[in-house]
Amino acid sequence: MNMLKYFFGAMPPPRPTTKRERRYGLLARVLVLGPALVLALALWSLPLPSAGQASSGNSTASATEERVKAAFLFKFPNYVEWPAAAFAQTDSPYVIGVIGEEAILEELRRISAGRSINNRAVTIKKLQPGESLTGIHVLFIGANDRGRQAQVLTQANMLPILLVTETEGALAQGSMINFRIADDRVRFEASLVAAEKAGLKLSSRLLAIAISVVKGSQK
Repeated sequence: MNMLKYFFGAMPPPRPTTKRERRYGLLARVLVLGPALVLALALWSLPLPSAGQASSGNSTASATEERVKAAFLFKFPNYVEWPAAAFAQTDSPYVIGVIGEEAILEELRRISAGRSINNRAVTIKKLQPGESLTGIHVLFIGANDRGRQAQVLTQANMLPILLVTETEGALAQGSMINFRIADDRVRFEASLVAAEKAGLKLSSRLLAIAISVVKGSQK
């Protein structure tokens, strides 16, 4: 409820008196608020299949989790401000790098095909061990590669890269956004401290749907 109150604003409209008014009043506010709220409501509320379904050999749970994480990764650039020097030119593309998670890599390629973010094209790149991080704007380190996660996060330290992980304790290592499963849903925690060190500014709209935030000086 706090998240929804935040998106709806501090000055609520007159209280609807009928069920029909309440329903259409909510729809109107969703249309006005735009993609930030749509993303929050759609992804935050999407339940994953039960553990029983997954353990029975059904791959649906894993596939759903990967799709949701890929969708978040594709949308994150809308809610992050990079320093101008992070882009070689004013029309340079966003580059989303992926380490250690083929399924999310392929899903990102699928959903980004022919699409742009903030009038920039989007490039999805698979990063090999030891490859330079120069020119990367969003970097996702999958749990499959947790063995070199600390090394990669150290390598990226102070670079203008949004670092996204999916392992316990990753924020303490320098990650900025870390995916978590809470109540059978894909959620995330965020670190303003790490983002500020890299010169990135995370939108308050993004932070509003995080399950927890390590505070910095950003408001």
